[in-house]
Amino acid sequence: MAKLPVTADEIINVFGPHKHYPNKGTVRSNPQNPDALVKTHCCFCGLQCGIQLKVKDKKVVGFEPWNEFPFNEGRLCPKGVQRYMQDNHPDRLLSPYKRVEGKGFVPIEWDEAYDVVINEIKRIQEKYGKNSFAMLSGVSITNEKSYMVGKFARVALKTANLDYNGRLCMVSAGAGNKKAFGMDRSSNSWADLAHAEVIIITGANVSECFPVLTHKIWEARDNGAKLIVIDPRQIPIARTADIHLPLRPGTDSALTNTMLKVLIDNNWLDNDFINNYTSGFEETAEAVKDCTLEWGEEVTGIPKELIYKAAEMWGKAKTSFLMHARGIEHHSKGVQNVSSCINLVLATGRIGKPYCGYGTITGQGNGQGGREHGHKCDQLPGNRDIENPEHRKFVANVWGIKEEDMPGKGLSAYEIIEAINRGEIKGLLSICFNPLVSLPNNSNVRAALEKLEFYAGIDFFLSETLRHANIILAGSLQEEEEGTTTSAEGRVIRIRAVVDPPGKAKRDSEILMELARRLGQGDKFNYKNSEETFNELRVASRGSAADYYGITYERVEKNLGIFWPCPTEDHPGTPRLWEDKVFNTNDKKAHFNPTPYKKPTEEPDEDYPIVLTTGRVVSQYLSGSQTRRIGKLVDLYPEPLLEIHPKLAAKYGIEENDLIKVSTRRGSALFPANVVETIRQDTVFIPYHWGGVNSANQLTIDALDPVSKIPEFKVCACKVEKTGRKKGENSEEFANQSRDIQY
Repeated sequence: MAKLPVTADEIINVFGPHKHYPNKGTVRSNPQNPDALVKTHCCFCGLQCGIQLKVKDKKVVGFEPWNEFPFNEGRLCPKGVQRYMQDNHPDRLLSPYKRVEGKGFVPIEWDEAYDVVINEIKRIQEKYGKNSFAMLSGVSITNEKSYMVGKFARVALKTANLDYNGRLCMVSAGAGNKKAFGMDRSSNSWADLAHAEVIIITGANVSECFPVLTHKIWEARDNGAKLIVIDPRQIPIARTADIHLPLRPGTDSALTNTMLKVLIDNNWLDNDFINNYTSGFEETAEAVKDCTLEWGEEVTGIPKELIYKAAEMWGKAKTSFLMHARGIEHHSKGVQNVSSCINLVLATGRIGKPYCGYGTITGQGNGQGGREHGHKCDQLPGNRDIENPEHRKFVANVWGIKEEDMPGKGLSAYEIIEAINRGEIKGLLSICFNPLVSLPNNSNVRAALEKLEFYAGIDFFLSETLRHANIILAGSLQEEEEGTTTSAEGRVIRIRAVVDPPGKAKRDSEILMELARRLGQGDKFNYKNSEETFNELRVASRGSAADYYGITYERVEKNLGIFWPCPTEDHPGTPRLWEDKVFNTNDKKAHFNPTPYKKPTEEPDEDYPIVLTTGRVVSQYLSGSQTRRIGKLVDLYPEPLLEIHPKLAAKYGIEENDLIKVSTRRGSALFPANVVETIRQDTVFIPYHWGGVNSANQLTIDALDPVSKIPEFKVCACKVEKTGRKKGENSEEFANQSRDIQY
């Protein structure tokens, strides 16, 4: 089974994470005469900011701003400024590895690695069936590789059980968008923010998670925009808001339903838009008829006067923009929360016209494009439905297979873990996914990894999850392979191959194509380059909701990006959707969806009286496998802290830097206290970017949204206890993870 071959400390000592700093005395940190300056994009969040990477002696050695790229105009966040430091990193995987009990991981040649992986896939599938081998993917990879992963799982592995880490990010937003509009994309280029009169930001810590987007909001503020921020914490952007609504975690739809009731009661509605271009309004209005201001105040904990003021500000505006992210989506009712926000937009008719819009802020680098082209368990390229016979037939024809040979809908990411624990899935292949850190209730994830008969992973660093692997296949960084990604706005952009993979590491696509060849499907994965893959993706998406057919590499480069849908090569792309008021639904109307309030799966009680919520910090990204290796980013926020309000801290005798035991029904962990006034008095917050004993996801609940299957990261019940120790007496594992290396 896949237990660790040696102790975690022994693995960390060799493979990290180690902190990597630039050596100021070398050409690497500030080359005066780089050999090349290559225009590409940041590898982190969905904003996909433009950046120029400096190359010297075939290595990435620094960066310069790319002022001409229209979204960020040269601006970068702390992660973007430091992203080049993952290149030439001492932790980088330079060859394939195999686990050797009692020794750890030892380097091997590629032929041996491929042979073991293929033999184990065949053994497991012959013994237990095709679906007994699963695949988990990430969306920090390009559109081309996302497309290839989806095709590889269905054509080469022949398994239904493929899913991706966007399951932890955008699936609730995607489902809500498709229910309302029939399409999963932000409705506007974010240039429309500049002249919006009112902006609502809900469940999105923009200043820390998407800092460059803040500039767009400041542009609007300079033009007189009013800002409403909805968040349990007084996040940085909330400190400058006209209205901050610090709701109780898990009550998002109660708040938006109450606001909709205020709009209806005061007729702050666009009745012409509702009557002519939407359906479902009467049912939605009926669902909120009892959502009075008094009820809203009781459920959300926000004074009714403040709720009314926010609804009035939104209702009376002529132009507006509503944006949301994980804060409303990471719930067992995440789709409902998203739909309730869309209802506010539709009720006022402010969509499909200048300076009016609705945007879902994508968290991962290619979270938008990745969820469009086929590595979701229920999806085929072009955001097609894997259970729709016409969609299946179309894609099967592109792939050169019979429709009946294409697997059907499989299990979502956490459901795959549950199936492993039940003994139904015996083998796993992953690429750029670290579920042991990023999935909830991770003791169950660890148990699943230990039950697998075989596990192989493709990645460029050895993550916490890969410590359980049998075979590790050394893959590529974003800047080591050509391709495209799609930003949170829906803009398809070019990723440049800046350097080659180091050592014996290979490009991810080369690894996938060789595995496919050895599985007898090489004729269907015979791509000469990434552009060939993209051109097949274009054909596979043709005529779909996410139509890329008219987008080419040449057009993307010439125009600094093309917004999909783009059905023909002479089509300009679509920065603003729905200007014709014709929606991509069966009746061509936008759909209101009733959202009767539901409570969170787990609420505070006598045993666990406090709400625990989780999220991100500015210097870290997702599971931290990349950013916890960059010294300056680690130094900004070296370990997870427990944010707690002074009044709640006083109740338990907690002071700053006290080491606190936090317990839920899943387990317990220790975190230093950070006593702040910027959080609700009934709530504590822990960032989730760390693994091992520092993992917030030891505590979170594994309840799933019934539609999107996204976990409820944002609310569960906990208790806190003093340990009598102070920060600095932290875990041995964290001490090992924090080693400094100059290279």
